[in-house]
Amino acid sequence: MTKSMTGFGKSVTEIPGKKVTVEVRSLNSKALDLNLRLPYIYKEKELELRSEISKQIERGKVDLTIFTESTQETLPIAINKTLAKTYYKELKALSEELKETNANLLPLILKMPEVLKAERETAELDPLEWEQVKTTVNTAIEAFQKFRSDEGKILAEEFKTRITIIYNLLTDVVSMDASRIENVRTRIKNNIAELVEKEKIDENRFEQELIYYIEKLDITEEKLRLKTHLDYFRNTMIEPSSGRKLGFISQEIGREINTIGSKANDAGVQKLVVQMKDELEKIKEQLLNVL
Repeated sequence: MTKSMTGFGKSVTEIPGKKVTVEVRSLNSKALDLNLRLPYIYKEKELELRSEISKQIERGKVDLTIFTESTQETLPIAINKTLAKTYYKELKALSEELKETNANLLPLILKMPEVLKAERETAELDPLEWEQVKTTVNTAIEAFQKFRSDEGKILAEEFKTRITIIYNLLTDVVSMDASRIENVRTRIKNNIAELVEKEKIDENRFEQELIYYIEKLDITEEKLRLKTHLDYFRNTMIEPSSGRKLGFISQEIGREINTIGSKANDAGVQKLVVQMKDELEKIKEQLLNVL
């Protein structure tokens, strides 16, 4: 089934002391480009999380973010007293050396690196909390995959419509082609008749040359191959993760359309070819967003 490479999913859970929100979003990419934004306390689980996500999401530039929000009235704070005392001694000695009279060093010490930390950053990660977070991540990914599938259904309908239009235009080419060859034959005969007297024309040689020329204008094989590629495109759409394959098929469709246009040498067919190219370009633009 066709899936979009663009997606979004979100899940929220409550655990003791905090609310955890997980968001997953993605854009187009040739491969899986995974970017994780995690709170400090979950950093140790990044490799595990990457491995699990890579099994569920195939392609796309994917951003997964985990937010935590305290549900407590006050955020528990831990003071690194040993480090604070060290800062105090060093700053006190520097003040005396510089003969600085301002001895109110505590506000400055509290702003120094690593002196103040939230307890959630200093405490070890609770295994039960992590299991809840993983469940929330999986729920967000499920919502993300559903978004991709829903977008994919819209893309699939768009492709079906465009392929049907090309198919109908090809049918018009087929119906026009029979009279096109006869018109070419008649036009050549009339042109020669205007330049050369009829009794001087070698009819056998003329027919041989005419057959050779018309063979160069024949598009029977191209029409058949184009129909085959259109049918192949339709059948491939129902396969999982078919974006790259559909891209290759669209290239083959374009090649046959171009060949029909160059060989037909007919204004009516050329108009149909231009319309087919226009529809194919619309398909190619949307294929960039297919998983």
